[in-house]
Amino acid sequence: MKSLGRRPEGSRLERLRASPLWTGEGFRNRHPIIAGLRDPATPPPTLREFLCKSDRRVPPSPLPAVDPLEAWTRRPGSGLRVTWLGHSTLLVEIDGLRVLTDPVWGPRASPLRVAGPRRFQPVPVSLRALPPLDLVLISHDHYDHLDYPTIRQLRRRRMPFVTSLGVGAHLESWGVPPEQIIELDWWETFALPGTELTITATPSQHFSGRTLRSRNSTLWSSLVLRSKRHTVFFSGDTGLTTEYRDIRARFGPFDLVMLEIGAFHPAWGDMHLGPENALKALALLGGGPFLPIHWGTFALGMHAWDQPAEALLELAGEGGAQLMMPRLGEAAEPARAERVAPWWREAGEHGRRRGLGSLAGGALPKTLPWPLD
Repeated sequence: MKSLGRRPEGSRLERLRASPLWTGEGFRNRHPIIAGLRDPATPPPTLREFLCKSDRRVPPSPLPAVDPLEAWTRRPGSGLRVTWLGHSTLLVEIDGLRVLTDPVWGPRASPLRVAGPRRFQPVPVSLRALPPLDLVLISHDHYDHLDYPTIRQLRRRRMPFVTSLGVGAHLESWGVPPEQIIELDWWETFALPGTELTITATPSQHFSGRTLRSRNSTLWSSLVLRSKRHTVFFSGDTGLTTEYRDIRARFGPFDLVMLEIGAFHPAWGDMHLGPENALKALALLGGGPFLPIHWGTFALGMHAWDQPAEALLELAGEGGAQLMMPRLGEAAEPARAERVAPWWREAGEHGRRRGLGSLAGGALPKTLPWPLD
């Protein structure tokens, strides 16, 4: 099955084996898990819990969205603008360049067309309608971040694909020319030719694999985008790690911080942040305008679909964090961010009048000892 991708081999395999993060059997997280993040008394969720426990894991109606195409015809006055397109897919405009992160337009976060977590929110713009891109960033190889049908379309565009060590094997097997693939180990930097933009792969606390047999055979990363005028942090998927202090020391302060908040469970506390730990991560990074990602698109956790947003809004208000929560497709400049309006509640209100929807299921293991993404 082509959507599974391909494991690294040849010179690509030799390079990842030379990484200090390689254990001989796979990659590892460099530092111990911060004490207290995982609750040992909380058992992993079961398949029954994942599929049946709550009818609020998907919104009852589509979320409000904006067509971004008109906004994209105008350059941002501040030089930095971001458009959240769902989950961890964003278009970042930075000093005249366009960078697309973890692009997923496919209907499921799954290798299968008929099973697996199904998208409950369409992307507010078609893939073909995207403006010219200068760069694609892919943090790691999980299905909700690396999507086979999306890459098959993007491969026709002549631009670099910057990703973590080993992930290039998937891209090349799907038709991306090898000369367009740049794989980075942590703290390695790629400079986009002819520009002042650099991309640095930085630490995160996660794992990888598109099958159980390929677990941790490729690296996972957060990413720092830096131009002459702006610095942006993109978390990919991560738990809370003290290495964020090192990232701050090398690259801070940040003009925009994008951190994941969804698909959290106490049994997975070391692999995903959740709202509370996202704010702790933001503090380690030195603060800055914070746009939450990894929610509002797929039901990948046990919580209600809007719980991450509601919890973050409350916690950020208590702590004074500078929160950015634009609607899907709404192009927003961090330098001109306005007070957050909880626009996602419109779907909930509409749904209470129409009745709640149901979770789109898929083929899953009996228990879920780690996240699906």
